[in-house]
Amino acid sequence: MGGSDFWELSEASTNPGFGCSPSERSLDQLLSAGVVLVDKPRGPTSHQLAAWARESLGITRLGHGGTLDPFATGLLTLLCGKATRLTDIVLKGDKRYVGVMRFGRDVSDEELEATLSSLNGVIYNVPPLESAVKVQVRTRTIHSLRMLESDANSRIAAFEASCSAGTYIRTLAKDIGLMLGTVCELTELHRDRTGPFDQTMACTMQQLTDASFLHREHGDDSALLRIIAPIEALLTGLPSIIVKDGAAAALSHGAPLARPGVVRAQKGVSEGSTVLVKSLKDEAVSVARLSVDSDSLPGMMSGEVAVSRAVIMEPGTYPQSWSKE
Repeated sequence: MGGSDFWELSEASTNPGFGCSPSERSLDQLLSAGVVLVDKPRGPTSHQLAAWARESLGITRLGHGGTLDPFATGLLTLLCGKATRLTDIVLKGDKRYVGVMRFGRDVSDEELEATLSSLNGVIYNVPPLESAVKVQVRTRTIHSLRMLESDANSRIAAFEASCSAGTYIRTLAKDIGLMLGTVCELTELHRDRTGPFDQTMACTMQQLTDASFLHREHGDDSALLRIIAPIEALLTGLPSIIVKDGAAAALSHGAPLARPGVVRAQKGVSEGSTVLVKSLKDEAVSVARLSVDSDSLPGMMSGEVAVSRAVIMEPGTYPQSWSKE
């Protein structure tokens, strides 16, 4: 990594005897800090599916990011071990849905397309009564809302919505009905993208169960190793800072990042921004808050660069070095 988008701040090499590339992690390491993308079927709640996965994988620490209603299907992000510390980051990722609406009267394609187009941008979005969330008016952003196809005879239409996190599609459907002067019922909903992940990366619960069986009964980890992604997969959208082995060791024990420990830093990142601190082997060390503008780093010789919000790397992954790193 490097090039024009990064400040090259110091030269350093990494000790091959410590740490490892995310792609080389063992199953135990992935279960302690990994991500599973599941294609949720219609019926179970997100909590039920997470509990099922927890039992299947034989781990106690597993959560989910981005709840889907029981009737909805599609991508559900399961977080293993230390990945649960990153739930807030997962929840903030944009989402994409495909759904089907049924109307109470005949609606022309022209009417529907005009209505959907008018909802692009910032909207008010209230949780539906079915939601367990406290009812309050929120603003959400609709990046794209378009009709895919319609059937006038049955008064149904398929649509695609790309939106910010926390958008209630059931509420959006009701608003579409109000604008059209009729009832609009959301009959199907499928999430096919969440943050950096899309449908092609998901497994079914049956595939997860079968992979867990192979591991448990036959000692074959290969299927689970294909299903569980390293924690770094969650963090691809964050600007990054690459640090020396000694700095990674200090950060893993909770120390702030000091300037001498920085090897490279992404340009144009403002003070206060959330950044991913990585080792020279591309391992996530921590998610941190930048203490200075990244463009000021070439002129710094010492001082605090970032403070961790969530430490990811296990202490002892790298040997501790001198404190200024």
